[in-house]
Amino acid sequence: MSKRVGIFVSGGGSNMRALVSDMVGDHPARAAVVVSNNENAGGIAWAREQGIATEVIDHRPFDEDRARFEDTITAALVPYDLDIICLAGFMRVLTAGFVAPWQGRMLNIHPSLLPKYKGLNTHARALAAGDSEHGCTVHLVTPALDDGPILGQARIPVNPGDIAETLAARVLVQEHRLYPAVLRRFASGETAPLTL
Repeated sequence: MSKRVGIFVSGGGSNMRALVSDMVGDHPARAAVVVSNNENAGGIAWAREQGIATEVIDHRPFDEDRARFEDTITAALVPYDLDIICLAGFMRVLTAGFVAPWQGRMLNIHPSLLPKYKGLNTHARALAAGDSEHGCTVHLVTPALDDGPILGQARIPVNPGDIAETLAARVLVQEHRLYPAVLRRFASGETAPLTL
């Protein structure tokens, strides 16, 4: 029986699209729902076009009450009976209260070679540090930001003349390779780190 996956997005959802496109044939998982905090997210429109269920919970009416926002998400997820959550550009920091029940079943992709450059502006930070390589990481989510056991990494060289935008574009290509490969393995019970 296929694992049921919820994918969280805030924008265009290019990583979500890569995951969904891979979840065909003998893949051990299927997308059950796409969740967003943004009704206008391109990823939500795309998911609806594919016939995938969607849930939109706008964070703004909750002001800064993150617990109430997350409780609303949790309630919306109940009917989908999810096995795995994949964060794919979901631009809200989740609290320990939400993460704890999903620990060991929630994945995230981050545009750096963790543990380097947790948080934002990873490409500019890699360039500022003079790094010779950069990349992306898929990891299990823990209450600490961009932390948790690493499930896979993809590396690229930093080229002379690279700027943050060119580096970001090349890393994104690797994200679209890495995340589907890691999810396929993870849904089959394989958690040994994958290197691409």
